Amino acid sequence: MPKLQDHPTVKAVQSKSDVDTIQRPLSIGWLREMMLEAGADDVGFLSIDRPELDDQCEDLLKLYPAVRTVVPFVVRMHRENVRAPFRSVANNEFHTTGDVVNDVARDVVHQLSDMGIRALNPPMAFPMEANRFPDEKTWVISFKPLAVAAGLGQMGIHRNVIHPKFGNFILLGAILIAEDVTEEQHPIDYNPCFECKLCVAACPVGAIGADGWFDFNACYTHNYREFLGGFTSWVDMLADSNNAHDYNQMVTKGETVSMWQSLAYGPNYKAAYCMAVCPAGEDVISPYLDDKRGFLQDVVKPLQEKEEPIYVVKGSDAETFVQKRYPHKTVRHVSNGSGAKSVKGFAENMVHFFQRGNSEGLNAVYHFQFTGEEEMDITVTIRDKTIERQYGLVGEPDLTIRADSEAWVRFLNRKMTGVFAMVTRKIRLEGDPRLLIAFGNCFPF
Repeated sequence: MPKLQDHPTVKAVQSKSDVDTIQRPLSIGWLREMMLEAGADDVGFLSIDRPELDDQCEDLLKLYPAVRTVVPFVVRMHRENVRAPFRSVANNEFHTTGDVVNDVARDVVHQLSDMGIRALNPPMAFPMEANRFPDEKTWVISFKPLAVAAGLGQMGIHRNVIHPKFGNFILLGAILIAEDVTEEQHPIDYNPCFECKLCVAACPVGAIGADGWFDFNACYTHNYREFLGGFTSWVDMLADSNNAHDYNQMVTKGETVSMWQSLAYGPNYKAAYCMAVCPAGEDVISPYLDDKRGFLQDVVKPLQEKEEPIYVVKGSDAETFVQKRYPHKTVRHVSNGSGAKSVKGFAENMVHFFQRGNSEGLNAVYHFQFTGEEEMDITVTIRDKTIERQYGLVGEPDLTIRADSEAWVRFLNRKMTGVFAMVTRKIRLEGDPRLLIAFGNCFPF
C-alpha cells in the first residue's frame, strides 16, 4: 500500500510554496473593502469573546468551532418599495435584498477561502433549522444583537435595528472567520430611534405599545401568517376539512392562492408596516422633517386606510384592537400554530404569547410541578398586566398545578380535556380552579 506522502495530491500540495503572504491578525480595513466591493453597505467586526455575544456564543461555536471573529453587515433596501401599499412590491424588495445578503456573504467567504482563510456564511433567514419548531429557536444566528454590538445601529421601539444612516431599511447578514482581526467596532452612543411612534400608529394589530410593550403574538399571527406557524395552522385547517366546500367556507380563494404564492416564491409578510413608516436615519429623515403632515398623508395613511384581512387569534388583544381601531379591515380568526410539543416549549414561549389585555385584574402566583418524561418546576407570576417566569418553585402560590408532562402537552394542544385529565389525575390542582381558567385566557392560540 503506497505511503500518504507518495500520493499525487500530497506531492502537488507540498510542491507549492508555503510562504503565507497574509498578514495576521487580519486588517479590518482590508476586510471592509472586500465586503463593500461584494455589495455590503456597512460592516462591523466582533471578537467571539465579546461579552455581548455571551448569550449566543455557544450556538456560534456549535455552528463553527473555529470561529474567532464575527463580521455582521447590512445591505440597504429601497425604502419606496417597502412603503408601497401593494405588499407584493414590498415583499419582492425583501426577497431580492435577502438574496443580495446571501450572495455578499458567499462571495466574501469564497474569496477568503481562495487565500487560505477559513470562513463560513450562515443563511440570512431561510432555510432554517425548521425541525426545531415550535419549541426551540429555528434560526442559527440572532443577527440583530450582533449588528447592535458591532455599531451598525440600535433597536427601535418597533424591534427593528435602525442604522444611523440608512434607517431601518436594511437587511442583516454575517460571516464567521477563523482568524483574529486588528480591531473591533462597538455600539454607537445614541439611538437613531426618536420615538415618533409612527410604527405604533401604523401597526394593524396593535403589536407595538406606546409604552414600549411588544405583543409578539399579534405580530407573529398576522405579519407572519404565511411563515412557520401560520403555514402549520393552514395545513391543520386543510386536513380537518371534510371536503372542498367545507374548506372554502373557512379559507377564501385569495388566501389559498396567497399561500401558494408564498410556497412558490418565498414566504410573504402581511404587513411590516412598522418598517415602512419609520422616518429614522440620516438618509431617510428629511421628508419627515420638511413636512410631517405630508409624510403622514403620503406614507402612513395609505397603510392605515388599506382594506385587507387581518389575522388574529380569537379572544386575543389583537382582535379587540382591530375591531376598535380599524373597523374597515376584515378580522380573520386563525390559530397561530404555536401549540407546544414539550413542557420546555411551554415554559420558553409563554412570555412571548402572553396577552396583557386579557390579564387585566388577574394577580396570582402559579406553581407548575411537572413529572414524567420532563421533570420541571416553574413559577409564573401574573400581576399588573405583566408576566414573570422563574424556573423552580418561588414564593407562596395561589394555585399549584401538578401534571404529568405528556398529559399537559396533550391538554395544551386540545387533545385531552381538562375534565378527563383531572378525573384520571393526570393533572391535579391545589387552590382555586378558576385561576387556571384565568391563566388560559392570557394565552389564546
